[in-house]
Amino acid sequence: MTQRPADNRAQFRPADHDNDHFLLTTVVGSYKKPKWLDRARDLFEDEDTNFGEEQWEEATDDAARLITEEHERSGLDVVVDGEMRRNEMVEYFAERIDGYEFNGRVKVWGHNYFNKPSVVDEVEYGEQWLVDEFEFTDAVADRPVKMPITGPYTLASWTFNEAYEDDEGLAYDLAELVNEEIEQLVDAGAHYIQIDEPALATTPDDHAIVGECLERIVEGIPEDVRIGLHVCYGDYSRIYPEVLDYPVDELDLELTNGDYEQIDVFTDPEFTLDLAMGVIDNHAGHTESVDEIKENIQQGLKVVPPEQLTISPDCGLKLLPRETAYQKMENMVQAAREVEAELDAGEIDVPAAGETASADD
Repeated sequence: MTQRPADNRAQFRPADHDNDHFLLTTVVGSYKKPKWLDRARDLFEDEDTNFGEEQWEEATDDAARLITEEHERSGLDVVVDGEMRRNEMVEYFAERIDGYEFNGRVKVWGHNYFNKPSVVDEVEYGEQWLVDEFEFTDAVADRPVKMPITGPYTLASWTFNEAYEDDEGLAYDLAELVNEEIEQLVDAGAHYIQIDEPALATTPDDHAIVGECLERIVEGIPEDVRIGLHVCYGDYSRIYPEVLDYPVDELDLELTNGDYEQIDVFTDPEFTLDLAMGVIDNHAGHTESVDEIKENIQQGLKVVPPEQLTISPDCGLKLLPRETAYQKMENMVQAAREVEAELDAGEIDVPAAGETASADD
C-alpha cells in the first residue's frame, strides 16, 4: 500500500518563486461559466437548432482556455479550467457510468435543480470521464493542473439507489471506478487529484466507509501523484481525528464561511496531513481585502506549519460573478505571497501545534 501523506508538494513550486517559504495556492474547482457558454448549451440541447457536437466542443474548448488563462493571470500556482465541461458534480459523472439512469430534475435549494440519477444496475466503468479535459487544460496551461473528481461516497449518497442492498456497497463499487479513472489520468500525466466528498461531514457515522473507499481509490497510484480530499458544509468534529488515517496527502476544508469557529477541532490531536484551507468565502459577494485574507491564512498556522499549508477558496467559485471571483483569487494569491515574505523576515511566529500564530509588533 502506498504510504501517505507523501512528499510530493515541491513539484508545484514555481521555479521563479521569490520567497523562501512557499504557500501553495490553488482553487477547489468550479467557476462561473461565460454567459455565451450557457447560451451555447441551450442551443446544443435544442433539437430544433443546427448547433451540433462539433460546435459544442469548440465552445467548451474556448471557455476552458479562457478560464484556465484567467486562473493563471490571477497568479495561482495550480490551476483548473473551472469545470467548463461539467454541468453538476454528480450528474456529470453519472452520465458516464454504466448502471445509472435519469428520471427528472429535483430541487436542491432555492431555485437550483439538478438531474438526480438512479442506480438501476451494477455500476461499471464505460467511457473515460476526465482524461480529455485534463489533456486539453494541461496543453493550454503554463502551470500545473489539478483535476477535481467527485468521490464515490457523494456519488452514492446523492443518488437514488435502486440496485444495491445499501449505499455502502454502491460506494465501494464506485471507488473501484474512481481508481480506474485516476489511473487513466495518471497515464495522461496528471499529478494532482482532488477527491470531492461534500457529503462526508454531513453524516455522523460514515467516515469509516469513506476511508475504505479512499483505500480502494489510491491503490496503485504512485506517491508522486498528490491526492487531496475536499470536504465542506458540515460538522468536522464528526470526522476528526479519524480523517488523519485516510490515505491522502491533503485535507481541503471550508472554514471562512463559518468564521473559523471549527479551526480548533484540528489542533488536538496534532494535524498530520497537509491542510488546504479556505481563506475566501465562495458564498459572499464581498471581496476580502489582502489584509483580511492574511489574517485568515494565519488561522491555518494554528494547525500546521507553512510547509503543510495550501491556500484555497472555501469551495468552488461558480456562484460568484466572474469579476468578483477573479478579484478574490488575485487578492488571495497576493496575501499568500505577503505572508511568505513576512515568514521569511521572521515577522510571523510559527507556533507549536495548538498555539496561535501572531505577527511581531
